[in-house]
Amino acid sequence: MAVYTDVSDEELDAFVAEYEIGDVISYKGIAEGVENSNYMLRTNGGDGTYFLTLYEKRVAPEDLPYFLGLMEYLAGRGISCPLPVHGRDGQALRTLSSRPAAIVTFLDGMSVRRPRPQHCAMLGEGLARLHLAGTEFPMHRANALSVRHWRPLYMRCAKRADDFADGLGAELDAELQQLENRWPENLPAGVIHADAFPDNVFFLRDRLSGFIDFYFACNDALAYDIAICLNAWCFEGDGAFNVTKARLMLAGYQAVRPLTSAELGALPLLARGSALRFLLTRLHDWLFPVDGALVRPKDPLEYLHKLRFHRDISGPGAYGIDE
Repeated sequence: MAVYTDVSDEELDAFVAEYEIGDVISYKGIAEGVENSNYMLRTNGGDGTYFLTLYEKRVAPEDLPYFLGLMEYLAGRGISCPLPVHGRDGQALRTLSSRPAAIVTFLDGMSVRRPRPQHCAMLGEGLARLHLAGTEFPMHRANALSVRHWRPLYMRCAKRADDFADGLGAELDAELQQLENRWPENLPAGVIHADAFPDNVFFLRDRLSGFIDFYFACNDALAYDIAICLNAWCFEGDGAFNVTKARLMLAGYQAVRPLTSAELGALPLLARGSALRFLLTRLHDWLFPVDGALVRPKDPLEYLHKLRFHRDISGPGAYGIDE
């Protein structure tokens, strides 16, 4: 989350008047993340507190019905997540400051800065429930950042990659070749969150209270979502991999949805791919920053270390599970 588009008081008042949520009491930009412009919105009607999101250039407008529809679908099947607010005309998606925009409900809870093993166990269980709940979601969105999209990102960054680390460009090229040649096909697939980092998962009184920020959600291999979470939740601040967190996350997941042998065997390669995906998008954001962003792009080299870890292990047993 971040703020790239400034909204005037007059524009906001006119926008909120299209809804049955009362008048604006206050609004505040949220300077986190790198994708959209986000505001905390308080009104004197309805639930009182909401999130207003203006979708910036990286989000394709044609994808927004999928994202908003998915949140409503999952909520109707017991997954706690923000709900899009519909205006008086029945529409949830409209335009503000020349950007597509939507208001969603506020979700109680907080993200955890330093996840503990029990958080990872709850995440695994919650992610599996999300995957099962999305089984019959009727809309489809291909992953716009899947393996076939990584090379174009690399090519744009290649000439300056060595500015971050000696030999980085050649290492990324070699890694891409391996992943492109070996990427697993025909794994169980469905709706995935694709961005379930700790700041997008809320906890309340030692329970998982819900998922937010579905703007990378798509249809892809379910185990790829787990691989993203292994990278996002199971490495410590000093770069060490915490096998206890990984084991509990996977155990929590499998208690709800057991993984196939093919999924378990593919996890190291999927985790490498996940690490490369976030390395490349972070590298791109460093080299081609968005004008007006209030946040500094995240360090790409954090994910180089993670990529090397997954590349060097002998199999999924390194994640604390029986092979």
